[in-house]
Amino acid sequence: MITIISGTNRPGSNTRKVAAHVQGNYHLLGVKSQLLDLAELPPEIFAPTSYEQKPLGFEKFTDPILASDGLVIVTPEYNGGVPGILKYFIDMLPFPESFEQRPVCFVGLAAGIWGALRPVEQLQAIFGYRNAYIYPERVFIPGIGKLLDESGQFDSPDMERRLGKQAEGFVGFVESLRGKKLRGPVSGS
Repeated sequence: MITIISGTNRPGSNTRKVAAHVQGNYHLLGVKSQLLDLAELPPEIFAPTSYEQKPLGFEKFTDPILASDGLVIVTPEYNGGVPGILKYFIDMLPFPESFEQRPVCFVGLAAGIWGALRPVEQLQAIFGYRNAYIYPERVFIPGIGKLLDESGQFDSPDMERRLGKQAEGFVGFVESLRGKKLRGPVSGS
């Protein structure tokens, strides 16, 4: 199982649209996947008491992370860095088992020309610290506002190709590290 994290809680975000594309690529490969949307975090997680006792609604996020064979983080760039909600989410997850020896890869998107290079590099440092296995092929999506049409589809076949290539490579990376096959028959839509 691959878990895809949409790294913002902004309603109607481009991050969520890109995360859906990423999930579609894993579906095409016959790999089970799930999407965690940080816009659906339970409000109770923001109470100061959450550091000691996580609310029950947070299990909807913790359990998939802990059961996942690999993680794909889709992050926007906010003010030159990782969205605060994504960092907070990472901080709230169980330590060390959430990321310890778990394969992870990154997709960054931004309105600017660097396609979220800075937040992806920040996340690589965080996940490296947490002993995750970092897949080296990152995808950066600059000028995201000009790449998605009104229905949220990419106008660029190159972007679809790059995301598909990353998914294919990441599946092989996860399979080799986990010693198990992730691909199954591709089911109907």
